[in-house]
Amino acid sequence: MAEAGFGVLLLFCCLFSGLVYYINSYFENGDKTKTRERPNFIIILADDIGWGDLWTTPFDGTTPWLSMLKLEGKRFTDFHSPASTCSPSRAALLTGRHGLRNGVTHNFAEGSVGGLPLNEMTFAQLLHDAGYYTAMIGKWHLGHNGSERFNRHLFFSTTGFDYYLGIPYSNDMGCTDKPGFDLPSCLPCEQSKHSRKRGGCHTKIALPLFENQTIVEQPLDLWDLTGQYAKAAISQIFTARNRGQSFLLYVALAHMHVPLFHYGFLNVTEKDAYSASLSDMDSLVGSIKLATEAFSMENTLIWFTGDNGPWEQKCQFAGSSGPFVGRWQTSRGGGSAKRTTWEGGHRVPTVVTWPGKISPNTTSNALLSGLDIFPTILSLAGVAPPSDRHYDGLDITNVLLHDSDSGHKSLMHPNSGAAGQFGDLQTVRLGRHKAFYITGGAEACGGGSGKPELHDPPLLFDLYKDEAEGSPLDPTSEEYQTVLKEVEREREALLWDIATDNISTADYTITHAAVPCCQPHNPACRCHRVK
Repeated sequence: MAEAGFGVLLLFCCLFSGLVYYINSYFENGDKTKTRERPNFIIILADDIGWGDLWTTPFDGTTPWLSMLKLEGKRFTDFHSPASTCSPSRAALLTGRHGLRNGVTHNFAEGSVGGLPLNEMTFAQLLHDAGYYTAMIGKWHLGHNGSERFNRHLFFSTTGFDYYLGIPYSNDMGCTDKPGFDLPSCLPCEQSKHSRKRGGCHTKIALPLFENQTIVEQPLDLWDLTGQYAKAAISQIFTARNRGQSFLLYVALAHMHVPLFHYGFLNVTEKDAYSASLSDMDSLVGSIKLATEAFSMENTLIWFTGDNGPWEQKCQFAGSSGPFVGRWQTSRGGGSAKRTTWEGGHRVPTVVTWPGKISPNTTSNALLSGLDIFPTILSLAGVAPPSDRHYDGLDITNVLLHDSDSGHKSLMHPNSGAAGQFGDLQTVRLGRHKAFYITGGAEACGGGSGKPELHDPPLLFDLYKDEAEGSPLDPTSEEYQTVLKEVEREREALLWDIATDNISTADYTITHAAVPCCQPHNPACRCHRVK
């Protein structure tokens, strides 16, 4: 796929050059006031990406831009998503709080009435209130309806973003006219009025593309989505420059979630679909990076990470968790990646760059989390979070700027759709050790979900000796007994802190009337803008 990657790279360079020329020409008489000295932030969140998808070989021609980010910044080898599925991971990233605090413990649906509770504060809100220009591009998946009327008031319009372009939830939660690669393969949208699923695929709910609060395309063209996102990202970076404001750009990619897609000029087989989509994602990252350089936005921190591990159930269309295979679980049936608390479910590839600030081509083994993004960027911007609630993330400024390796003493991993109750902090990471109170319940490639099992006392692994999580420690050993006491102290302390905190409750009510539709009187819900 190196040739495909090079082809996509050339295409994006041409696209980027044309967009920069157009934007600069259009705004040549605009305000060129120098932006403030506060840093700009670009948070790029890949979807369903595996730890083993990036930076595991000396050079991979499929992802040259992400390889460049690694060379220019600091890579984190022990970085974890806050949850192992979409909505709770994104809510925790934006608020710095576990789902048991912010109320979002599992995914919202196409017909969800609610979303992220409006009393929760996102870093976008706080930066916006502090004078930042804020924009989001990509997948929201934290509620697309307001509290008063359906399809009139979008939740992301209340969470601090000046501009939004993207899809309200995952790209498999609706049909398109030209479906991407999926398992099972999905049919194009039908022209009818009632929504249903067929074989795991939607056939009558058309996937919408929003711009701000308006559906501008339904169903959207997946194969054109990368180009639309690239154009919007470049435009928003320039808008911030032209307004003389520091900016936050949050890009929540559709890659690498199924259905997989890529630039249409590539002739790709099912065998190469994942690599082609990975290359497509890389080129989008490259266009964003080039825009910061072309518009002289040197004071820009770029943080690339993932929302959870690969969707193992999708077989050849899923990514790689590398060595983190959850062998104890897979040997008993069931998946050990997305939706689970095995390492493959939440350890994600992560890199942060900031020219002149972060040491280039460095690696950190600190135990870190997507929860840390909230306090860290607020600290770097000089913005204080609300003091009426507790947070689970750490300010890792010293890790980024001063090469400290001091991360979390412990991390709690919530149930994200496998066995147990949603949001329950059922797995505890303490230094090199990891304790499981519940296992099983996630579907693997080929079927089989693994028998849900409650472990009392918990399974305990030494990740330094057993990164594949295959052989738990002997419960009668002195090491086990010593570690277990500290694990239980950490877990009980956090659960007590949550119980005494200012917590929120999300509304998970579902109704067909809440499904996004650009033309409610048109049974097919179809609309297309002129591009």
